[in-house]
Amino acid sequence: MYKHILIATDGSELAQKGLGHGLALAKSLGSKVTIITVTEPFPVYGMAGEFGWVGSPADVESYKNGSKEFAQKVLSAAKAAADKAGVKAEVLHIDDSTPADAIVAIAKERGNDLIVMASHGRRGIGRLLLGSQTSEVLTHSTVPVLVVR
Repeated sequence: MYKHILIATDGSELAQKGLGHGLALAKSLGSKVTIITVTEPFPVYGMAGEFGWVGSPADVESYKNGSKEFAQKVLSAAKAAADKAGVKAEVLHIDDSTPADAIVAIAKERGNDLIVMASHGRRGIGRLLLGSQTSEVLTHSTVPVLVVR
């Protein structure tokens, strides 16, 4: 049914549920897997007038290095889980992008026929304040999305 599954993870406990579910599905179907983690752009805070914060080049470099190290840990653990499950998996880190945009773009670029990701299922003010990358993927994806809660 699904030949190439994209599994999104941020390394969180909830994302681990999505990873485990996606790997189990891939194993049962004999699918190959791409596991993706995304690093968001360096935060820049600006305000009208004279006040605001913009990081120095050293701040930006530190952020990028820390993000790269974290992504490597997340993807290394995900690859180990795939190997343990007997699933052929490629890992991919996309930096300087919003997760939803990167997930949708990579799924299209790589010809994935299913996206698996987790969601907190927030509602109301929590969703408004925190946003929902899962909701964005659901809205913009041209392939099916399996949401694990």
